Amino acid sequence: MIENYTLKFLQGIKKNNNKPWFEKNRALYEGAKQNILSVTDTLVTLISGFDPTVKNVIARDCIFRINRDVRFSKNKAPYKTNMAIYINSEGKKADSPGYYLHIEPGKSFLATGVWMPGMPVLNKIRQEIDYNFNTWNNLLQKKSFRKSFPEGISREGALVRPPKGYDAANPAIQFLLLKSFIVVHEIKSRELTEKGLEKKLSEHYKNAKPFIDFLRMAIS
Repeated sequence: MIENYTLKFLQGIKKNNNKPWFEKNRALYEGAKQNILSVTDTLVTLISGFDPTVKNVIARDCIFRINRDVRFSKNKAPYKTNMAIYINSEGKKADSPGYYLHIEPGKSFLATGVWMPGMPVLNKIRQEIDYNFNTWNNLLQKKSFRKSFPEGISREGALVRPPKGYDAANPAIQFLLLKSFIVVHEIKSRELTEKGLEKKLSEHYKNAKPFIDFLRMAIS
């Protein structure tokens, strides 16, 4: 589970996003980081039970840095106000589906799928959906999938007009317009500190496995 001191650190860095506060509270940060490492390690073990591709993933390779890249941003706050992990056998920056977890008081969620892939990968996914729309649609309608992801696939950043090579009358057009293929499950704040958190998260990830398998097949 997520420890209270981890949430305390995240609440603190949101109110005091500066280097002096961070250095003064570095011990609190290190404790929070170890907590997230522990959660990640447990998740890797649980997810490996239904997705063997991640069984050799090392927890520390899944965690994102707390420091923000401010070089090209108007927001010069030096630190993120969340802690996040991405479990993927191909690494955090891969264009392949993996298991994401975002921890931020009041804004926590898990997600899986492919976010803003490059055009070669995006074209492959669109083509597979077009060719095998019935399979795609059926897996999205599965009871277990809809239980974990009632909102379905996020439409953030979707195109307004059909991509080149596709007609607006295509039965799969609502998915062909997408530039990302992501599903999200919100996590309530009280759930973060409950025992068995990792098991609950892994169940949601498991319910997304057919979705993940379809995307992997499309990309391969």
